[in-house]
Amino acid sequence: MLTLQVARIDEAPGTTLAQALLDELVVRYGAEDEHDGLHPDQLAPPSGTFIVAWLDDDAVGCGGLRRIDDSTGEIKRMFVAEAARRRGVAQAVLAELETTARAVGYQRLILETGTAQPEAIALYEADGYESIEPYGVYKSSPLSRCYAKNLR
Repeated sequence: MLTLQVARIDEAPGTTLAQALLDELVVRYGAEDEHDGLHPDQLAPPSGTFIVAWLDDDAVGCGGLRRIDDSTGEIKRMFVAEAARRRGVAQAVLAELETTARAVGYQRLILETGTAQPEAIALYEADGYESIEPYGVYKSSPLSRCYAKNLR
């Protein structure tokens, strides 16, 4: 059974899932992910959150939300363990992050993913995210794909 739980990225199982994401990015891109200056407190209430997805007793996925400005939030650290993919985990985490974003008062969400992550691109596009120009630290990265969604 799939359950979602608010957690911290700097405490287990958040640390384990975040490290698994970074390890996978090294495999896909051949180098460590550029540090984006993310501080764990940015993925915590009142303006953010970090969600852990559980299948039975196993932590299998995660995703975070952080504040960009009063009307915009950013999706961060979306990840689902390989063994749990194609089971609705990512969709559930993304839906929960969008619900939290609306509750906080964000009107728009932005995110970055990479060209070597076709599953993520498909997820976001299927959920109504539209391609935007790269922003922030991603402006000069040819491997970045950035998206936005207006929340209603």
